[in-house]
Amino acid sequence: MNRPPFGKSLSRRNLLSSLAAIPAVVLLAACSDSGEKPVAQDAEPAAPADPAKPATPAAPAAAKAPEAQGTVDMAALLKPGALPDAQLGKDDAKVTIVEYASMTCPHCAHFHETTLPELKTKYIDTGKARLILREFPFDPSAEAGFMLARCSKDNYFPMVDVLFKQQANWAGGGNVKDALLQISKMAGFTQESFEACLTDQKLLDDVRSVQKRGADEFKVDSTPTFFINGKTYKGALSIAEMSAIIDPLL
Repeated sequence: MNRPPFGKSLSRRNLLSSLAAIPAVVLLAACSDSGEKPVAQDAEPAAPADPAKPATPAAPAAAKAPEAQGTVDMAALLKPGALPDAQLGKDDAKVTIVEYASMTCPHCAHFHETTLPELKTKYIDTGKARLILREFPFDPSAEAGFMLARCSKDNYFPMVDVLFKQQANWAGGGNVKDALLQISKMAGFTQESFEACLTDQKLLDDVRSVQKRGADEFKVDSTPTFFINGKTYKGALSIAEMSAIIDPLL
């Protein structure tokens, strides 16, 4: 698993110019393990199966909850940080999910595209759970993406959603700055507001502070990392895995 480079000296003056020079391979490597097990190269082919016999279709097996990889103090986790928490759902929900993510992490994008919509329908919109998203950027491009989402004010989650859906078009492209500008213009930014956002030194410092706190206090070292009612889970969880974790808590 990759760790982010803390103590970076990158300033607002060169953040914008740096976006065009970052190799795409660096951006997409900054993420957690996928959790998929490689197939052995020397594995023997499976023996032919016996002819199938008619049978009554079996009910699908319930997903097993993944094993937690640690615990944290929820009171400490939910203390205010450098930036106000961006949240989906109600404060009084029985289940609180805190996600640390990086905008250039493909596993984070996969979670937000495949799991979050069902999670929102099944648990968040029904008042059973809430999701708090916290910034954990591994590189200047991810920092820029989160800064633009923060500058979107009430449209934080829609902007995050667009950036994750378009991740291959901007994080994997040759000129990150121009690609982000085009996406931002569709979200209502002008050239001036785009550059003002990405040259906001306090906002950049605050995004980095959220990241550093996650690493120092809660031992986040890969993305996505989830804390669900105090238990730690790493990797892009499926809706079946999420349900297996959440249902016993309701």
